[in-house]
Amino acid sequence: MFKHILVPVDGSETSMLSVAKAAGLAKAFGSEVTAVYVLDPYPFTGVGADFAYGQAQYLSAATAEANTALEAVKKLMTEAGVEVKTMVGEGHAIHEGIVRVGDSVGADLIVMGSHGRRGLEKLVLGSVAQRVLSAARIPVLVVRQ
Repeated sequence: MFKHILVPVDGSETSMLSVAKAAGLAKAFGSEVTAVYVLDPYPFTGVGADFAYGQAQYLSAATAEANTALEAVKKLMTEAGVEVKTMVGEGHAIHEGIVRVGDSVGADLIVMGSHGRRGLEKLVLGSVAQRVLSAARIPVLVVRQ
């Protein structure tokens, strides 16, 4: 039914639950799986030498965090007997990066976690899953903790 599953991860416990769900679906349908960690390449605003140094530090730390999360995905998928491709995507808005990667790899399903925030916390922090649901043109399976 699903030929290519995209699994956006952020290293959280909730995103790892979505990895396990995606592994089960991939085994059932014989699907390809791509895991992506999306980071904002330019989170700072400002000018000057201090800005440039902060940018380099941020990108280094963010890339290391992404690689750690993607290694955990590889391990879980391998243990489940599923092959996975991993990539680091970019996007000023994380949900836009996820949708763009889904389009570029030809995904026909996105499986992602949601922290299940409610009320003021949701209003302040927003919901990447909600934004992906609004922007994606393919089915999205949201895994809750």
